[in-house]
Amino acid sequence: MTTASHLECSVCSQPFTAGQVHSLCECGGPLLVRYNLKDARATWTRDSLANAPSSMWRYAPLLPVRDPKHIVSLGEGLTPLLKTARLGAAIGANDLWVKDEGLNPTGSFKARGLSCAISMCVELGLSKVAIASAGNAGSALAAYAAAAGIEAHIFMPRDVPQSNYTECRAYGAHVTLIDGLISDCARIITQRKDAEGWFDISTLKEPYRIEGKKTMGYEVAEQFGWKLPNAIFYPTGGGVGLIGMWKAFAELEALGWISSERPKMIAVQADGCQPVVRAFEQGKATSTFWEHAHTVAAGLRVPKPLGDALSLTALRASGGTAIAVSDEELLDASIQLAAASGIFPAPEGGACLAALKKLLSSGFLKPDERIVLYNTGTGLKYLEAFSTRFPRTSLSEQDKLGGLITPR
Repeated sequence: MTTASHLECSVCSQPFTAGQVHSLCECGGPLLVRYNLKDARATWTRDSLANAPSSMWRYAPLLPVRDPKHIVSLGEGLTPLLKTARLGAAIGANDLWVKDEGLNPTGSFKARGLSCAISMCVELGLSKVAIASAGNAGSALAAYAAAAGIEAHIFMPRDVPQSNYTECRAYGAHVTLIDGLISDCARIITQRKDAEGWFDISTLKEPYRIEGKKTMGYEVAEQFGWKLPNAIFYPTGGGVGLIGMWKAFAELEALGWISSERPKMIAVQADGCQPVVRAFEQGKATSTFWEHAHTVAAGLRVPKPLGDALSLTALRASGGTAIAVSDEELLDASIQLAAASGIFPAPEGGACLAALKKLLSSGFLKPDERIVLYNTGTGLKYLEAFSTRFPRTSLSEQDKLGGLITPR
């Protein structure tokens, strides 16, 4: 299985032994899994993928699980990469693609990270986990914990989408709703985890969710015949998907599977919560807490991402940028994406389209560049948000339009 050699602090580079329970470094830095890439290159080839599983676990040599019996999988990964010619023609992008993560288990890209993290919990003998979630991560944790027989404690803002709350309860998780933001949920877990015996599996508080999410980078490379696109748009709340893809590209280059060329990495946030955009524009290495965070795109309502420094490094190293869009723009773009492509995106995915239109207009991107938008979830999770665009008309009004037959 794995070629993992050790873990390493992303801030101070202190090494940690693989195969043991770890959280953050003493310096507060998130830990990253490192692999013996020389050994992997000698024993693992691109051709071997022809017989690999049709899930993210096709990349098992560069995932951390040692014993395949410990893998907890619901079929996550290997999501479609779809060319959207009609949408591209409408906005002036001639080579536009959407990576549709909404087709993962539980309807979002979070399935990747939680499949990997829960698999490692099984391998390391952890039986109780807790997470702070704006919605989809909680749903994914609840599903994978149910599959593994692990006790899950989920803390969510009270105004989380109803679909996420319902899913978590249906999977048997213990759910606590908080009057506040995801940062308030995280603080409660920090205060209680030692007494309760919980392992904190919140964003970047452990080293394995990022390993599952990096497979989005492996897949886009494989699906494009090992040549990366010119630009990748990624909706950035915690930013782990963006960080993971940047890590994946470095690993693929070390394997000799791709060249040194990299896409422009573009972080997309909402006007009401844009700490990474502000830090990028100010030339800062880290972000500061965004006060009074608000947006209908629940996954973007993260006022201070723990991995902000890693995200900002990837943006700058790639020649990319960070951009914010309004709630009105992201909802309108979501509807445009759906109507022109047949993909019903989460508002976070729609935010990427809204951002792309701005960057095409400014000249930052050219019409003939190959561009990939990551839709991180299905729009079916956000019916409350979209209901503002599609209010139901009353039966009498429908009758007047000849749209319905009045029932007896």
